Amino acid sequence: MVPIVKDNLPVADELGAMTFIHSPFCGTCHLARQILVKIEEEAGKNLFNEMNAALFPAFMQNKKIESVPCLFTISMNGEEQRIYSFEKMAQLSSALTHNG
Repeated sequence: MVPIVKDNLPVADELGAMTFIHSPFCGTCHLARQILVKIEEEAGKNLFNEMNAALFPAFMQNKKIESVPCLFTISMNGEEQRIYSFEKMAQLSSALTHNG
């Protein structure tokens, strides 16, 4: 995963971006991250950005992120999607297909 820091924040708002938003103190976030890391390992490359929600409150508010963990995606046509339930692998696979 590519960490989002202040200098590269605009990449989280690009077409095709897939950003995992988390809190370092969230147990569910750690489990969700493991799922995404496994997907990246299978793909053999970085697919996701990674953002600490506490460091970017304006982004959280502007993008209407309701909770963490969240996989925030922007399709190539600009459609935004927020995935909060990582157990739904079909939904996650669909998001990857539409953004990959």
